[in-house]
Amino acid sequence: MKFADWPSRWGRVLRFREPVGRLAFFLGLLSCLVVKQGLDRWVLEWLGVPYSRRIWSILLGVALPTEEDLDWGWPLLATSLPFVWIGLALTAGRLRALHRSAAWALLFFVPVVKFMLVLLLLALPDNTAPVISADRLPPAWFRWIPRNRWGSASLGAVLTALLGALSVFLIANYLEAYGWALFVALPFLMGFLTTLIHNHHELRSLRESCLCSVAALGLLGGVLIMMAIEGLICLLMASPIAVVLALIGSFMAYTLISQRWGRRLQDGCVYSAAFLLLPMVTALERATPAVPEVRPVTTEVTIAAPPQTVWRHVVSFADLPAPTEWLFRTGIAYPIRARLEGRGVGAVRYCEFSTGPFVEPIEIWDEPRRLAFAVTDYPAPMEEWTPYAHIHPPHLDGFLVSKRGQFELIPTAQGGTRLVGTTWYQHGLLPDRYWRLWSDAILHRIHSRVLGHIRNLAEADRR
Repeated sequence: MKFADWPSRWGRVLRFREPVGRLAFFLGLLSCLVVKQGLDRWVLEWLGVPYSRRIWSILLGVALPTEEDLDWGWPLLATSLPFVWIGLALTAGRLRALHRSAAWALLFFVPVVKFMLVLLLLALPDNTAPVISADRLPPAWFRWIPRNRWGSASLGAVLTALLGALSVFLIANYLEAYGWALFVALPFLMGFLTTLIHNHHELRSLRESCLCSVAALGLLGGVLIMMAIEGLICLLMASPIAVVLALIGSFMAYTLISQRWGRRLQDGCVYSAAFLLLPMVTALERATPAVPEVRPVTTEVTIAAPPQTVWRHVVSFADLPAPTEWLFRTGIAYPIRARLEGRGVGAVRYCEFSTGPFVEPIEIWDEPRRLAFAVTDYPAPMEEWTPYAHIHPPHLDGFLVSKRGQFELIPTAQGGTRLVGTTWYQHGLLPDRYWRLWSDAILHRIHSRVLGHIRNLAEADRR
């Protein structure tokens, strides 16, 4: 082959469309290894981390990283993604030269096994039997995809649901990151991949593709519930944004493969790019962590009683009646009673919820105008709906945190009181604007329940 043909050939290799010989496979992997190790050393020096034997073992995939390794691990993961693509493309090309299914290239991601695979591919000679031009080969990587519409739809939904369940488990339990990767990139990726699989052999309708994507999300929800990873209520809260993003991913994939050039790319390049989306977003999210904003939520009621009467029921109140609101019947924590230990600044108010007490040391005691307090301890924000006795996903700890609160009593011209309740809180869920809709609405309902109870007690005292 002429030297001028090499750029074109390597371009075809990186698009998973060209067989790769033993020498090219060896030189390609060796070059990637040398360049990657040099780049890793430079990144670690920039981060101020010594390049130890343990780091070498982790980078080669023969040791598992610990929490202490994550600070330097994510920058290295981001820089390694191009090398992952090249290594996967070379492995798939080498398998193509051996007339083997390129699906075996997925072993490239298995620690230790990938080294055995590389040695085996280097040892085996090329298959010299006549082959059809790579342009005419059927998509060997995906011959296992059924050709009928029900088969391809079912396979697409099942595979992407399993991919989603694994991603949720790893991101939520090990990274404890409930952000863009989990709520944006993952549903988009599921819709994208489901549509690619369903339309691989034959271009079907956009409506079918969108239904397959939604079915994949539904199946993912079922898997998460049955594996005790999540509860029903949290999944329902996440479903609006997940469905919209899955449909967007489905539409983009359908638009791409409905074009002639898009169907040529579909044999490997598009799938590979899609699989890289989630780790890239996760790496960027870890590299640039967002600081949760402390936000106020304010609710007010007017009470036909003077501030002095209302004050007595603000600092503490008897048991509230059982909730009738549908929101609290889903498992969202709701207030039950409040009691006060001590009096004035330094006293501690305990507001007991269905999931446990809030501990609220008094910071401002301005009777009968203003009561302000910090929040030093708080219970879980909800109890999950699940077929199991109890599950406790990581997002129940520290992802919806009350920081402080206050009651303000303002006299009205009619001799009553305008009672204003405010809670300052923060949450670690992204995208912030979406989850803020839920958290603000929940806090407003909690405020309304407490303020309404105080109004009933104060107006009953006045009578």
